[in-house]
Amino acid sequence: MSQASSAATAGEKPHAAEAPALSTKQLTGIIGALALAAFLMILNETVLTVALPSIMADFEVSAAAGQWLTTGFLLTMSVVIPTTGYLLQRFTTRSLFIFALSSFLIGTLIAVFAPGFTFLLVARIIQAVGTAIVLPLLMTTTLTLVPVRNRGAIMGLNSIVISVGPAIGPTVSGSIVSSFSWHYIFVLMLPLAVVILILGIIFIKIPSATRKLPVDVLSVILSAIAFGFLVYGISSLEHAGDNVALTVASFIIGLAGLVLFVRRQVRLTRSGRELLNLTPFRNRTFTFSVAMIMIAMGTLLGTVVIIPIILQTGGGLSTMSIGLMLLPGGVAQVLVSPIFGRIYDRFGPRPVLIPGAAMLALGQWLYVTVDSDTELRVFMVIHIVFSIGLALLMTGLLSSALSAVEPRLYGHGSAIFNTGQQLGGAIGTTIFVTVMSLLSASRLESGSDLAHSLFAGAHVAFIIGGILATIGLVLAPFVKVPRQH
Repeated sequence: MSQASSAATAGEKPHAAEAPALSTKQLTGIIGALALAAFLMILNETVLTVALPSIMADFEVSAAAGQWLTTGFLLTMSVVIPTTGYLLQRFTTRSLFIFALSSFLIGTLIAVFAPGFTFLLVARIIQAVGTAIVLPLLMTTTLTLVPVRNRGAIMGLNSIVISVGPAIGPTVSGSIVSSFSWHYIFVLMLPLAVVILILGIIFIKIPSATRKLPVDVLSVILSAIAFGFLVYGISSLEHAGDNVALTVASFIIGLAGLVLFVRRQVRLTRSGRELLNLTPFRNRTFTFSVAMIMIAMGTLLGTVVIIPIILQTGGGLSTMSIGLMLLPGGVAQVLVSPIFGRIYDRFGPRPVLIPGAAMLALGQWLYVTVDSDTELRVFMVIHIVFSIGLALLMTGLLSSALSAVEPRLYGHGSAIFNTGQQLGGAIGTTIFVTVMSLLSASRLESGSDLAHSLFAGAHVAFIIGGILATIGLVLAPFVKVPRQH
């Protein structure tokens, strides 16, 4: 029996910094179950993008109402993720995994049989609860169980989960909707979720150091107000002209709530009663990694949302053609992520992060050059460059972000990192779509045709993405992690 197991048998809790001795088979099963769960849930995050028109037609709702299937999902994620630092200390990995998968399954089941739009919205919110828990759980478990010498390789595999999932979501849903109906998006997820839940129940059997901590209710309320209103404000920017006062009020309330939340966490940290420990921000590597993950997710989601719009609406291409164009980029990510994870393990973050940030920025600036006459194969090449850069960047960031954070703060660091990831994705998507929509509408009014109008709007959106990616390139050399053996 291992030392950790003996401690657990004796009723003692293993220290947070100690990784229990696990066989390779069990470790593979644990990380595999968590990674598969995260992939399915992140795929689900963007899977309704293409299916929204069909859902709106079936339930006879407006575009503004239909958008709540995405906005409600993001709002729930932004409210739940900041609490996961507390949840990871209070409950075991196994119990959190089972709760997260059960929530996702219940939400998916409701979505399959949803008789009306309200039921589908509730289903998405329940799904989001499970998704918000699984992402920090994957990162924290990897950091706790995987030896430092192998961490980059495993984080390389985890980066595939986080970056490829949302990238192929719209393509997957488009293929399903064109062949069947939007219901089958959820029908196909059900058996997959059941299999993953069973795998988790079989393999996730590890001693966890839990503590009976009192939850600070005011912190939970302030967190919900801060991140909820900020995400809502970001999501409503595209239609801000319809109700400027509401959008401005959302940002004011959200920012005020954030200030109060931060001040309360700093005060409560002194007595160990905080909901989210913000101490990791004292580390420069962690802070820069959070900034870079926000840029990476913002450019990723912004790009994969507007590319299908300009090619399908502006270029008249089918969903299947666009999906096949995006596929090589996803395959490239799958191939290079484990390789550069091993390079990270051997040489540290710079040989991974700097080329990754450079290729991400190059991909964004190459997108600036496309127009309505650009051949599809050119889009494919650009997307491959962009995807490889994203794979390198994600692998390096996932490995570096918490490398200098104390093991006892892994849960809180993961919660902060994943909150930044979600906020970055929401901000990036909103910026890209809003800029493209406003400028294309202006071009249409001046007499330009739809294709040229959409590409003109996308051109400016990609310039903004290029600037943001270049900022990421500037930050990359400052991420320094001491080599550990």
